[in-house]
Amino acid sequence: MPGFPSPFGADDDLFDGYDEFVAEDLPRPGEFLDGHDVLAGADHLAFHRLTRECFEERTVYDMTFDYNLARLNLDTRHGDAGFRYAVERAGASDAVDPAQVDEDAVDGGEVDRVLRAEFTPTTAFCPQTHTLTIGAFRAWNGLSDRHEYDLVRVRAAPMHDQSEAVNDRLAELEESYLETGDVEAEGGESFGVGSNPTSGTGDASAGGRSTDAPF
Repeated sequence: MPGFPSPFGADDDLFDGYDEFVAEDLPRPGEFLDGHDVLAGADHLAFHRLTRECFEERTVYDMTFDYNLARLNLDTRHGDAGFRYAVERAGASDAVDPAQVDEDAVDGGEVDRVLRAEFTPTTAFCPQTHTLTIGAFRAWNGLSDRHEYDLVRVRAAPMHDQSEAVNDRLAELEESYLETGDVEAEGGESFGVGSNPTSGTGDASAGGRSTDAPF
């Protein structure tokens, strides 16, 4: 009698590859990316492969599925969940304000290349959204020497029931980072969003990794 597929990512047939851009298995770009240059095809794939490496180093893992959070983009069971990216247009009304940037905190004192990342969780009530988005922010910006962007801005998609509170917290962390250059700087202490903040090491998961984890 055939068994049921594991819900925890052991069956590779359930996943797209890191070299495959399958639009129907990705969330649609949301309002945080609107008006900016959304990555698709090879550009999306290149940054997402780098994301896998950054998340692995910083232990940004989804506790429900016990895998590197970058793999959620590939999980065909959750085709509307994961990250989408866009290069921020400098002239946009919602672009980073140069006045926010401390020249002693940011190399060169300028933020010329900004990437936006919008995270869509698997459900509107996902309790990990707060922790995972903060972990992603700290991974990308704490390992900024790995990519071409001066800043990666992160927000949760509005479908999440606490997206406003989560995004307020992410905006605080972003502001603190631009002022201090420290991804661990806490900024305001507005944690009332249903899950604990990430630890000081930047870890975004709890518990051990599965021996089946692909990374």
